[in-house]
Amino acid sequence: MAFTQMTKEQYRSLDSDALELRRAEVIAAAENGEIETEELRSESALIKDEMERRRSIAQLRSAKAAEVAAGAGRIIEGAQGAQERSAIAEDDEPKNGVEYRRAFMDYVMRGVKSEKLAQYRENANTKTTDVGVVIPPMLVEKILEKAETYGMILPLVTKTNYPSGVEIPKGSMKPVATWVNEGATSDKQKFGLSDKVTFTHHKLRCEVSISMEVSTMALDVFEKKLVESVARAMVVAKENAIINGTGNGSPKGILTETPAEGQALKVASGKGLSYELLCDAEAAIPQAYETGAKWFMSKKTFMAFAAMTDTAGQPIARVNYGIGGSPERFLLGREVVLTGDYLPNFAKAPSEDTTFAFIFAPEDYVLNSIYDMGLSKRQDWDTEDIQTKAVTACDGKVIDVNSLVTLTVTKAAA
Repeated sequence: MAFTQMTKEQYRSLDSDALELRRAEVIAAAENGEIETEELRSESALIKDEMERRRSIAQLRSAKAAEVAAGAGRIIEGAQGAQERSAIAEDDEPKNGVEYRRAFMDYVMRGVKSEKLAQYRENANTKTTDVGVVIPPMLVEKILEKAETYGMILPLVTKTNYPSGVEIPKGSMKPVATWVNEGATSDKQKFGLSDKVTFTHHKLRCEVSISMEVSTMALDVFEKKLVESVARAMVVAKENAIINGTGNGSPKGILTETPAEGQALKVASGKGLSYELLCDAEAAIPQAYETGAKWFMSKKTFMAFAAMTDTAGQPIARVNYGIGGSPERFLLGREVVLTGDYLPNFAKAPSEDTTFAFIFAPEDYVLNSIYDMGLSKRQDWDTEDIQTKAVTACDGKVIDVNSLVTLTVTKAAA
C-alpha cells in the first residue's frame, strides 16, 4: 500500500497512542523503501513539531500545578475548580512535577531514593545499569535549550529520534524525463534504493563535581547549576563529533566523508589564501546544492579572507549585524559559520595535510538521539564533593555528501 502523507492538522487530531502508531508507520515505511527522502524529512519534521507542542503544553500544566502547590493563585470552588484540577491532573509527564524534581535533587545531592523516584523508574529507565535514575524531562529540555544558545553548529543540523539500528534508504538514481511523439510511450525507470544510512548509538558522558554545600540550596538554584555545568560540555562534544568524529565510538563527522570528485581542493604548502581559491571553491559546489550550503572555518581564517579584495579592490568578505546585534559573516555572498577550535586556523606550511575550511549544507547531517540524558552520582571520600555523571546516547552521519567541498593545505616539504 502506498505511503500517504499527513498534514499538521491531522497530526494534531491524533491522540497519544495514535501519534506513536503513526511514528512507527513512518519508520516502517522508511525501512521498506516506501517513502522518498523529502517525504521522510517532511513527516519527521511534522511529528517532531507535534511532539514538541504537546511537551510544551505538559510543561505549562506542570508549572501551573507547581505554582498552586507553592500557594500561588486563588482558591476555586465548585464546578470550575473541579474542571481546572482535572486539567492539571491530565499532565502525561508526571516526572515534570515539583515533587519528582525535589526527589530527584535529593537523590543527586544526598543519595536518598524516595518512593516518588521508584514509582516511575521501572518504565522510564533503560537496561543500562550505569544509569541510576532518569533526569526529569523538564530539566532535560532546559539542558538542550541551553546547549542551543552555546552552539554555532548544533542548531543547524537535522535532529531525529529514530530507534537504534534503523536504516534510512538513499535514492541512488534520478529518473529522466524524455520527449515522446503523440501516441508513443517511454521506458519505465526503476528508482534505486540500494544505499542506506544506518544509525547505531554511541554513549556520551559528562561528569561534574558539585560541593556538598550546594545540597542546602533551593531547587531552582540546583537546576540552574546543573544545567550550566553539563550544557557546555555536551554541546562541545557533539559539535566536535559532527565535524571530526571518526564513527568509531562517536558519531561520524563531516570531514570523515570523502567529497565527490573535484570537490576536495588542495592549497600548496607555502601559498597563502587567495580570491582565486574562493572562486574555485564556489565553482566546485554543484548548482543543485547551492541553496543551504554554508562555509565553515575558524574566526582567524575568516579574518584572513576578510582582509582580501577582488580585482576591483572591493572586499570579498562582508560582516553584517543582525537584529540581535550578533555579527553575520559572508564570503562572496555565502554565509560563514565559525567553528571555534573544531577546525585549525589556516597555516601556510603545516607539518601534515590539514583541512582548514569546508562548504557543506548542514541539514544534510543527521544527529539521531536514541536515549535522553540519564544520571548517576557518587561522593568523593576526601573532599565530600558530589560527583554527578550525565549520560546520553546518540549517533550522527552525513546522509548526502554532494554539497561537501573541502580546502586542505598540503604539508611542508621535509
